[in-house]
Amino acid sequence: MTIDWKRELRDKGYRLTPQRQLVLEAVDTLGHATPDEILTEIHKTASGINISTVYRTLELLEQLDLVKHTHLGHGAPTYHPAGSSDHLHLVCRDCERVTEVELGLAEPLAETVESRFGFDIDLRHFAIFGRCGDCTAARAAADGADGTSATPAAPPSAAPGT
Repeated sequence: MTIDWKRELRDKGYRLTPQRQLVLEAVDTLGHATPDEILTEIHKTASGINISTVYRTLELLEQLDLVKHTHLGHGAPTYHPAGSSDHLHLVCRDCERVTEVELGLAEPLAETVESRFGFDIDLRHFAIFGRCGDCTAARAAADGADGTSATPAAPPSAAPGT
């Protein structure tokens, strides 16, 4: 991450405490992570931090626009550095990989929903769930190896005169 956290915090009236630095470094290292994953990363180097400190720090860092959160499922929110541009999340249901893609891909959907329903979608908190290319290929290879198919075969056409 190219953000100078110390300067950013100082410009907003805060200082870079050891806890804030540890949380920022963990978010930067992990990319997309839940508070529990951030705590696990922090505990690799510092054991004196607890989950409430992580949550309080993330809340402040989000208010200061240094981290952002999104919901990538039913669990805890996932945090990522705010320095990255706004993006949409593609979440693989098989391997749980998160792929960031530009918001422009979903703008036609957002425009259609707004024009038809008057609903303004916040694309920054939008995740699309499915299967990534690697998992799709692995499933296809597994289906081919055991003779089964994930897609049903077309019914045979009727013979003439039957």
